[in-house]
Amino acid sequence: MSRVVSKDLFHFKPTGKLDDDVNAMENQEELIESSPEMKEMFEKSLELIENHDDESNKAFVDMMRGLCAPYADILKASDKFTDSVEQTITTSITIPTSHDGNFDVPVEVYTPKDLQGGTKNCAYIYAHGGGAIAMAAPDFDALLKHYAVEFKVVVYNVDYRIAPETRCPNNVKDFYEAVKYISKNGDSLGVDPAKIVIAGDSGGGYICLGTMVMLAENDESHLVKLAIPGVPMVDDYCFSDTQAMTKEERNNAASFRKIWKYCIAADWEEQKTSPHLFPGKASDKLLEKFPPTIIMECEFDQYITEATRLAGRLRRAGRLLEFVVIPGAGHASSLTPSLKSNQVFFDTLKTIAREYIHTQELIVAVKYEFNT
Repeated sequence: MSRVVSKDLFHFKPTGKLDDDVNAMENQEELIESSPEMKEMFEKSLELIENHDDESNKAFVDMMRGLCAPYADILKASDKFTDSVEQTITTSITIPTSHDGNFDVPVEVYTPKDLQGGTKNCAYIYAHGGGAIAMAAPDFDALLKHYAVEFKVVVYNVDYRIAPETRCPNNVKDFYEAVKYISKNGDSLGVDPAKIVIAGDSGGGYICLGTMVMLAENDESHLVKLAIPGVPMVDDYCFSDTQAMTKEERNNAASFRKIWKYCIAADWEEQKTSPHLFPGKASDKLLEKFPPTIIMECEFDQYITEATRLAGRLRRAGRLLEFVVIPGAGHASSLTPSLKSNQVFFDTLKTIAREYIHTQELIVAVKYEFNT
């Protein structure tokens, strides 16, 4: 069996406590949530989570989209990305698809000015966060322009369709088809086919992992040099006993049971054992076909247990390059530029770009032979 070779670059030590600035942010949120208006909204949300009629499901999704919206505002308002925005050129392409009607998937392309006209650029194909039910690609444009400049890549920001309007597996297929298209049209796009990276955070991490499943199923993982799912939704751990969960997992379990079962799944009974819905349920044989993978996590993320389990399985399958856990950080740390852990998250990704993406040699497999 072939195994990827890790450079073993990251050795963060868990702190067992939130960073002071993360803790202060959470305390402020708790103060806001203690207001009469927010208490009323919280009670209403519990009612929406427990009821599964069409009206309640729609109201729940609308509420979740409203809760996610401030993160887009935070990213757009940050002056941390101003220089990078000015140093990039924005264009767009569309990816024709037919797996869920005829639909052209919009993709925003962010090219650093010093890479414009290049014929062998690295493509960094990204799936945005939002629990697979909220937000849109343009919400992340400033952040991803910063990635483009600092990582020396061309970012393809894929505006895949979200649930419940588009359900599993068609949301993942939008991204999968974008990866295939960019690989196939590398010459005209100025992309080096040996330097295609796929990534995504939170719900986008799920979209990235789901695409890895499809690539493995179709023996196409060679199209991707590196996959970087970040703080990803992985499997159905939220359906297990909450007593065994971390605080963050326990606090979010009910919401994500509803998201998985009543928003993302097209047919729960048929799909609940499928890796198309839950990538963490991919078989050992399928995991052995995954692209080389780096999983980015945070110590106090709501998906830490399921991501850790997947990292262990990928390591055994020989496809894990790094499992990075940012200490003292919560789920939203990667989207909050003012936090110390956000800078650590970014610096780690920049190191990954230098040491894994731009290395001249591919992270090739080493074959182990055993004498019997």
